[in-house]
Amino acid sequence: MTNDTQRRGRRIMMGDTERDTYLTEQRTCRVATVSPDGAPHIGALWFVWDGHSLWLYSITRSRRWSQLRKDARIAVVIDDGVEYGDLRGVELSGTAAFVGEAPRTGEPCPELDAPEKLFTQKYFGLPEMPHDGRHAWLRLTPDAIASWDFRKLAGL
Repeated sequence: MTNDTQRRGRRIMMGDTERDTYLTEQRTCRVATVSPDGAPHIGALWFVWDGHSLWLYSITRSRRWSQLRKDARIAVVIDDGVEYGDLRGVELSGTAAFVGEAPRTGEPCPELDAPEKLFTQKYFGLPEMPHDGRHAWLRLTPDAIASWDFRKLAGL
């Protein structure tokens, strides 16, 4: 990678506030996990960002869930844009943590109070989180974050 490429990459990165706003506004992410034989699996999920961690509400009988139980490494991409100059996104990677009971039935779990409030407001517009007995929470506090906003290329 040349120095020019590295400099351009830094110039199109989102700042912390830009990234936090972007992650708060976006609705769907793609989650990548790995099977025991090394095969990747990618699926879409709804999520919320609390400024430090990405909270994912996953079906507990999914391939994603069973793969993460065996190998908690995870990568998530949130992106949008149609034309090249409009592309923007964030990639987060690290280790998934299972939070609360699985499946989630609504047992008291103070760690889930904030993410469930954010999630309910974002997706359902309800005062309380509906629990269907099929989903549970994953938390990704990323080890690495990369971001890009190609709209910034117009100013370079």
